[in-house]
Amino acid sequence: MAMKKLYRSNTNRKLCGVCGGLAEHFDIDPTIMRLLFVFLTLFVGGGLLIYIICALVIPNNPNI
Repeated sequence: MAMKKLYRSNTNRKLCGVCGGLAEHFDIDPTIMRLLFVFLTLFVGGGLLIYIICALVIPNNPNI
């Protein structure tokens, strides 16, 4: 069983491709991941910071 690597999406991106990449990695709809980040930002307060850190740390997908 091959391990799946986490990359930012090159095809399914709105800003930096973080939500699209996470959705591809976990095999869920990217809209659900985006709504999760909006929820975290509005109600918990850490979503924007987490998104920025992920955009800096997660590499772009080199295959596409």
